[in-house]
Amino acid sequence: MDISEIKAEILNILDELKERLFSLSCDFYHNPETGLKEYKTSAACMAILEESGFKVEKGVAGMETAFRANFGNEKPAIALLVEMDALPEIGHGCGHNISGVASVGAAIALSKVIPMIGGRIVVLGTPAEELGIGKIAMIKAGVFEGFDAAMMAHPSSKRMVTRIFLGLIRLNLNFKGKPSHASAYPEEGVNALDAVIQTFNSISALRQQLRSDVRIHGIITDGGAAPNIIPEKASASFYVRAKDLNELYSVKEKVLNCARGAALATGCELTIEEGADMNAPLKINKALADIYRRQMESLGFKEDDFPMDKNAGSSDIGNVSQVLPTIHPHILLRRGINIHTREFADTTITEDGKSGLMEGARCLALTAAELILDKEAIERVKEEFRVGGKAE
Repeated sequence: MDISEIKAEILNILDELKERLFSLSCDFYHNPETGLKEYKTSAACMAILEESGFKVEKGVAGMETAFRANFGNEKPAIALLVEMDALPEIGHGCGHNISGVASVGAAIALSKVIPMIGGRIVVLGTPAEELGIGKIAMIKAGVFEGFDAAMMAHPSSKRMVTRIFLGLIRLNLNFKGKPSHASAYPEEGVNALDAVIQTFNSISALRQQLRSDVRIHGIITDGGAAPNIIPEKASASFYVRAKDLNELYSVKEKVLNCARGAALATGCELTIEEGADMNAPLKINKALADIYRRQMESLGFKEDDFPMDKNAGSSDIGNVSQVLPTIHPHILLRRGINIHTREFADTTITEDGKSGLMEGARCLALTAAELILDKEAIERVKEEFRVGGKAE
């Protein structure tokens, strides 16, 4: 069979799987599970993969809901990533029931042709994307070693092959002062809340001198106990984002200097805590993105003309892109709706949801097949990654 026949066979298999895949996605919607608690979701993914002949290993990287499912033993080796967690209160407003099942479907279809074309497909169940930690833990545990490329597709209100993901550092700033009666003995107190407020004010002034891709946003997590008590303790939590690592670290230091200055001005002690591991920016691999784009266009889908750096967020997929060639295209769910809303979640179980799911599964499967069959294409992808790609 030539490459066109292989691809036609993959699409036929996915057509046969369509209703089962959509049913699986709907089950995830009706049983949403938050990060590191994706027990039913993970088990359902492993069950269908095991039924399809994959060798499944659960609980990888020390996380109960993480899994690895392998089919084939030749090179190249392609990883398909399955995000599974839902959001508190609004369920799969993230659309992980679409993206996760799209990877599962693509992998099953590919497994039917692997005996003919060689290569290896590995499905990685990556928990807690919304917490920004699952893929990072798996990278540290060596789970991402030995792959030639990694991919997944995420539902969106737009169809885009390449989107920027900003790097993200989480900072917790804790100030300690001295309590006192706010009316009777104000001169004896050291106001920790003043330090928090001064930090916010300094950051607000700092924004005038920041690049357009930089984001700093925070909340007060502890502002004192009562208005008549000068707060002894006060805390704030900040996210710092930028599209490249150098700028990310630079802005982080500027934010910390704002906090240090506030502590000095108010006479407070400052304790700095970094939250979960940094989410790295997405390292763009144009060669891999172009292969996906060709498959998408061959199916009659047209990419939206939209700036890839607009409406940018952060994800632990960026960390994966720093260790091997990675793509994270956006598939169209429905125009005019925003991610992380109940409306987005509800749309995943409509006909639009089914169409988006199958678009993702088809494009991913065809992209992986081309990487396996076209040795020059996979080498271009790996060479671009080796020379540095473009960390947007």
